Amino acid sequence: MSKPPDALWKIGEVAAALDLPQNVLRFWEARFDQVQPIQRGRGRRSYRPEDVDLLRGIKHLLYVQGYTIRGAQKLLRENGTLFVQAIGRGEQRTLELPKSA
Repeated sequence: MSKPPDALWKIGEVAAALDLPQNVLRFWEARFDQVQPIQRGRGRRSYRPEDVDLLRGIKHLLYVQGYTIRGAQKLLRENGTLFVQAIGRGEQRTLELPKSA
C-alpha cells in the first residue's frame, strides 16, 4: 500500500499491510506499551508511520525470529523502540538473545 510518508494509517490499512487481523494489532497494543496509536473520536485508531514500523518489527520478531511475547518485550525494553522500528524497516538485524526469555 502506498501512502505519503507522513500520513496516518487506519487500523484496517495497517492490518492489510501487515497481513494480520485487526484483533492481533489490538492485542499487541495491550501487550506492548510502546504501541500507542492516536485514539480519535469513537475509539478509532490512527497509526503514525513509526507505529507501523514498530508493528512490522514486532511481527518479524514473533513470526520470523520465533520470539515469544515476553522475549520480544524484553528486546524492546533493552534495545528501545528505535531498534525494533529499524527491524521493521529491514535496516537492523535482531540480536542473538534467548528467544524464550
